[in-house]
Amino acid sequence: MKSRIDYFKLSPQASNKLVELTLHLSKKPLLAELAHLIMLRASQLNGCAFCVDMHVKEAKIHGERELRLHHVAAWRESQLFSPVERAALEWAEALTQLPPHGIPESVYAKVREHFAEQDLSDLTFLIVAINGWNRLNVAFQTIPGSSDEAFGLTKANLN
Repeated sequence: MKSRIDYFKLSPQASNKLVELTLHLSKKPLLAELAHLIMLRASQLNGCAFCVDMHVKEAKIHGERELRLHHVAAWRESQLFSPVERAALEWAEALTQLPPHGIPESVYAKVREHFAEQDLSDLTFLIVAINGWNRLNVAFQTIPGSSDEAFGLTKANLN
């Protein structure tokens, strides 16, 4: 199996700007703790095998517990996530699967209980970024694991 096109090679400036945005946001203190969970959940919802593969490996390398990674798909029923994580996951789902009439006030109120305006703005941009990555990789059928060596993901030992 082969990817349809190599968008990094064909659009390097745009690709690098999206990398820059994602890395910038992922380093923010609050998002550093949540980024892998948020990016994994959005990628699951979007059916992006490349990104699911990548974010599971990144999370494992950064010390995330394996059971929590398995529970991300069923976070509502799981007791393994904090109220902050649950609010962020719900916000990620709402933005990834935009409802026909926008984000319900109840979802916004819940996320605002846990996030200051700046943190919510940053979280929202992170969700926008992962949804962009998902769309690129789904559109061009990027092969899961094909960039493991380049991204240092072989350290996860999940071949």
